[in-house]
Amino acid sequence: MRTNPMKTKLAAGETVYGTMIFEFLSPGLPRIVANSGADFILYDLEHSGFTIEDMKTQFALCAAVGLVPIARPPGKAYNITARMLDVGGFGLLYQMVGSAEEARELVSWTRYPPAGVRGAIFGGAHDDYTGGDMAGKATAAMDRTLVAALIETKDGLDNIDEIMAVDGIDVAHLGHADLSLSLGIPGQFDHPDLQRGIDKIVEAAEKNGKSAGAMMPTLDWGQDLKNRGYRMISYSHDMGLLGESLSAGLQALKGNA
Repeated sequence: MRTNPMKTKLAAGETVYGTMIFEFLSPGLPRIVANSGADFILYDLEHSGFTIEDMKTQFALCAAVGLVPIARPPGKAYNITARMLDVGGFGLLYQMVGSAEEARELVSWTRYPPAGVRGAIFGGAHDDYTGGDMAGKATAAMDRTLVAALIETKDGLDNIDEIMAVDGIDVAHLGHADLSLSLGIPGQFDHPDLQRGIDKIVEAAEKNGKSAGAMMPTLDWGQDLKNRGYRMISYSHDMGLLGESLSAGLQALKGNA
């Protein structure tokens, strides 16, 4: 089975780069993203209309170009997790993780017995329709699956140390917009409470030998968080990249008319 180079790099203390996708799926998307130098694509199913069939196709296209496909599922449920992994996902970003107990349950959905409760299908999409030893494949699948916890509530921030101590949680991922709402400072991203939370997340991750991640909507924000220790970097998202680039170009052309 294919391994997960993104997870390997993070475990070695390296930084990985990708982008988030909310809107635009096409057969050429993974190739375009791979050609940019990205390590991964993070597909958001929580806030989009993407289907499991869409993801099965996109995950296969990612495999063809060596990109790591990660999904934010539409909800926190075993059946959603299992399907995302069975159709070829290499990892999951779970929303609004608030406690260590919840984190342990989420991890269990990604692990085969006796380590967890994931049901088995082999010779399918996630193992490239190949044969081989089932025990070896089960181990390889668990080893490569990345589990990230979105810290985007006050509970999650308060319990961040315990969450990151859970075996199988690989990444503490900042959810800056929802966290600002939960802290009662909606959209105030420079507020001291949010800034302290940003540092608290990376400190808890590093203390437990894990990684911190975030979506960086701007280069300045991205460089700042990278300097503060964030190592799973999603630079912007498809809507922002297209809209901002097109707007800048059109405004420049109109100014030169």
